[in-house]
Amino acid sequence: MLIKSYELKNFKIKDINYYLFYGSNTGLIEETINKVFKPHFPKNITSYDENDLLNNIHNFKEIVFNKSFFDDEKFIIINRASNKILEVIQQIIEANLQDLKIIIKAGILDKKSKLRSYFEKNKSTVSAAFYEDNQQSLALIVQNFFKEKKINTSNEIINLIVERSKGNRININNELEKILLYTKNSNRISLGDVLKLTNLTENHNISELVDQSLSKNKKKTLNILNENSLNAEENILIIRTFLSKLKRLKKLKIELEKNKNIDQVLSSSRPPIFWKDKDVLKQQLKIWSLNEIRNLMTKVNNLELTLKKNNQITNQILNNFILENFTTNKISSVI
Repeated sequence: MLIKSYELKNFKIKDINYYLFYGSNTGLIEETINKVFKPHFPKNITSYDENDLLNNIHNFKEIVFNKSFFDDEKFIIINRASNKILEVIQQIIEANLQDLKIIIKAGILDKKSKLRSYFEKNKSTVSAAFYEDNQQSLALIVQNFFKEKKINTSNEIINLIVERSKGNRININNELEKILLYTKNSNRISLGDVLKLTNLTENHNISELVDQSLSKNKKKTLNILNENSLNAEENILIIRTFLSKLKRLKKLKIELEKNKNIDQVLSSSRPPIFWKDKDVLKQQLKIWSLNEIRNLMTKVNNLELTLKKNNQITNQILNNFILENFTTNKISSVI
């Protein structure tokens, strides 16, 4: 069955169990899965890469076909799929399994693709193409964000954000996340603020710096610090990003103490966690204890006050904080 990607918002997803999402707009695919599908399946969400799945096909089939009586409905996502997965999917569909939903994510598929053809022609499956966003659709995302968050803005700011996203919905969401953190205690942002916040080197954004620091990846952390000349506003944003990610880490750590299955904890997290972030979070959860996370949150809160009082040397203060806490084996005492 072939449908338009925008029709999925109002589609009765309970009626169909097998979906193929393909195309170049990976950001919209992720957004659709997170907003339309995952809220209905808070548990037992599992993601596979096609290569890993095919290399362990017997284990995968055992999970799918040997359903425990006590299992809830399973939700499986298969990433980076190709025609290689078709035979396995056909076997599953023909088995008419209950309480199972599968989404297959693929890149650009031409009309000759066997996988695409099967999902389009089969009445028990759905195929949806996700094409690139245009300037108008990206601008609407930004407008709706500012409206929802009640932040005063201008058309000039909206156009600037869209321009710097390079036509990518994921980039748009990253830039809006920076702005949301920066405007934590305000309902206004200026064009100058947006210019500064979106001016970090393309390959090394603020989120990556924080993730690499929390993962104690010394080499990558130092490379990002050395390759970017940060201003005072960006340093404040980094601190707030640290705090936001530490709060999420704390919540996951608490859940992990109740449920020892780390994959299930990450899959059932709200808001949803993108599959590409899960390996990073697994590493961070292994590194930091709950007490250490709480200690870091206290230090980060104190550090923001320190930066605001010492506006001329924020780079030096922030760099020292990162070097002291994330490139060594010990956590220093609270600032």
